[in-house]
Formats: sequence, structure tokens, C-alpha cells
Amino acid sequence: MFDTLIKFDKNREKLDFYATDKRAVKELLKRETFGEHIYEPACGQRHIGKILEEYGYKVKATDICYRGYGEEREVDFFTVKENVLDIVTNPPYFCADKFILHAFEISAPTVKIAMLFRLAFLEGQKRYELFKKYPPKRVYVFSKRLNCAKNGKFEKHKSNAIAFAWFIWEVCYKGITELKWIE
Repeated sequence: MFDTLIKFDKNREKLDFYATDKRAVKELLKRETFGEHIYEPACGQRHIGKILEEYGYKVKATDICYRGYGEEREVDFFTVKENVLDIVTNPPYFCADKFILHAFEISAPTVKIAMLFRLAFLEGQKRYELFKKYPPKRVYVFSKRLNCAKNGKFEKHKSNAIAFAWFIWEVCYKGITELKWIE
């Protein structure tokens, strides 16, 4: 499934690999708790998983492309059939809508899902329908920019002009979305 979604752009990193700023994960964990075991289905080079492990979580880490962390076999998230673990991830943006929809399709009613997206993920007619069907419980907007580094090379990419937010879902939640800010 993942292969059919890939649209290569010479200016984008292959498979949309942009590593997560550790500050993003630490700020999330100041505000949210998760089950002891967490699934990270776009684990990259361990940028999220490492922080989760430092906070005492056990991480099931997979990715479509093995980059030295997690399961050594490559796992296309879209082939996963069921999930009972909370999910914390920064999925490829080019298939973000499909990523969250698949997470809902495979996850048990008790699962909490946290995904780091561009703030612009809030926009658009298609996403409006997505949010009506699956309203996030909370959205945490970063007031200071995060540095999500292309290909995990933070030393080359010192700053970022893109606004990010954590989107938090609970699988059976149907209430109002709470909007909060992270300084």
C-alpha cells in the first residue's frame, strides 16, 4: 500500500523522512500519559523512541525503511492488521490522512493516538470530514518552531519555518477538540 502512495519530489527526502526534534516528544510527555507499551510505526532513527524509552515506556518500533532502530525487517504500516498499543509517531506527511485513518481502522477502542503534524493539517475539506468523523481530543500547538530535520541531519538543518502540533486522539472519543499551546 505504501508504495502506491509515494510521489517523489526531488526536493523532499525519500519516503518523507524528517526526524523529530526531541523537544517535541518531551513536551508531549509533560502533558500526556500512555500505556506502558507504545507502538511507533514510523520510527526512523529512534528520535521519538529514544525519548519514550528514557521516560520508561517500552517501544515497539517499525518503519517502511530500516534505519538502524526497531525491527530489522521493514514493515509497511498499511499492512498491519490490528493494534492494541497506544501510538506515538511523526508519520510521513504525504500520506498523513491515510496514516491516521489506518490507525483508527486497526486500533482497539482503548487506544490513544498521538501524531505530530504540521499545523496546516487542520486545513482542508477532506480533513474537515476526517475531523468530523474522528475528532482529536486535544491539539497542542507549538508556539516556538520545532526542528524536524531532513534525513535526520539536525547539524545541517538548524531551523525550521514550519509550525507543528501534536494531535491526540482516543479511538472512541466523540467530543469537542481542546486546543492548547506549548511554549
